[in-house]
Amino acid sequence: MKNEAVKNGVIFPAGPKNDAYAKYFVGQSYLQGLVSDPEVNVGVGNVTFEPGCRNNWHIHHDGFQILLVTGGEGWYQEEQPARHLTAGDVVVTHDGVKHWHGATKDSWFAHVAITAGTPEWLEAVSDEQYKAVEEGE
Repeated sequence: MKNEAVKNGVIFPAGPKNDAYAKYFVGQSYLQGLVSDPEVNVGVGNVTFEPGCRNNWHIHHDGFQILLVTGGEGWYQEEQPARHLTAGDVVVTHDGVKHWHGATKDSWFAHVAITAGTPEWLEAVSDEQYKAVEEGE
């Protein structure tokens, strides 16, 4: 697998297995919270994805999400062709936009997610949808 060093953390620790959100992911992810100040109304976490792992389609209501890619290779997709991501890429998802993100099939992937608002978790990204993204690269 490519970018295996990402599994040990790049800039921030990979964190423990992301059991709290496991039902919203296909594959294994890890989550390290980075800001835990109750007076800050924005979540900040380092999310690490094993190869092939991706989260479900989801929407952020009354907020946004910013992804700062720190390592590996991944995908980001709204209801348009997917975008291939590598370290240094920045993704801004606006309020109400349906999307998903995750690792490529053969690479670890990590990003810092800065999130405001309430997520609405939707259907999983099917193996067929994921395969189509990988083959369309």
